[in-house]
Amino acid sequence: MLSRREFLRNATVAAAATAAGCSGLVATDGIIDTHTHFYDPTRPAGVSWPPEGDPVLQRPVLPPEYRRIAEPLGITGTVVVEASPRDEDNEWILDLADRDPFLLGFIGFLHPGRPGFRERLERLARRPKFRGIRVGGWNEGLRPSDPAWIKDLERVGELGLTVDLLVGPREMPAVEQLAARIPRLSFVVDHCANIRMGPPPHESAWVDGIVACHYRDNVFMKLSGLVEGTGRSDGSAPRGLEAYRPVLDTLWRVFGEDRLMFGSNWPVSSRFAPFATVLGILDDYLKPMGQGARRKVLARNAARIYGLQPLGSPKP
Repeated sequence: MLSRREFLRNATVAAAATAAGCSGLVATDGIIDTHTHFYDPTRPAGVSWPPEGDPVLQRPVLPPEYRRIAEPLGITGTVVVEASPRDEDNEWILDLADRDPFLLGFIGFLHPGRPGFRERLERLARRPKFRGIRVGGWNEGLRPSDPAWIKDLERVGELGLTVDLLVGPREMPAVEQLAARIPRLSFVVDHCANIRMGPPPHESAWVDGIVACHYRDNVFMKLSGLVEGTGRSDGSAPRGLEAYRPVLDTLWRVFGEDRLMFGSNWPVSSRFAPFATVLGILDDYLKPMGQGARRKVLARNAARIYGLQPLGSPKP
């Protein structure tokens, strides 16, 4: 196996081997946004997130608003990701998805390792747009050495579902351990593992964990959280690619065109930059990679990894 130093020294960015200036995605391909959140603080039970008084996010955030922003940019559907630790909110999002074909799938929230997990999981799995769960946030971190926790995640994989991971840079080595423990379960790391954007050196645990995950083909990376990684929550995250290229280059070398996918993290991303900026940064990065790679990262990997309805087929 390559050492960390050898891997980073010898890896070659695919952009150097492909011609620049490729044409845009053909219209029939579309783009799948794999990371959006919907919620409504005016519901009788309110919301667990965002915090009360947040001037940008504390308001009803629902699919019609998202579609008005996303469709003109070529987005043809989204995977919604949980924003609540409450079991009933899983059903609420799935009900929204049943009414709106633009919502292709939902990554919900349950507590692995707790009584009743399997019953709740199997109930939700009967609904076709339920595509997995997210752990690492409300769950208080990853627990790769907890047998009950691992057993419950194994059941997620047995049902053909995925697990999103909300982790920080220092938790990336634990991601590799988790993937090794459950090799038949697909893990999707959200937000580039929340690494700070900018030039190297990046946190050593992030680099070590990322490189180790190169050898775990059941680990995938969501190219979301880019503008958030600048820390510019006043909306001034840069549009220029150079602010993000060092992180994107590392992830491209490790995961390649078959294990990366686009996610906007809207509406959180709107604190940092307009939606067009979020998508444009990644699109600029992908153009030199070739049309086939762009299609994979912007749509086809998402459809394959999450088990979504094939692109171009009738929606349920």
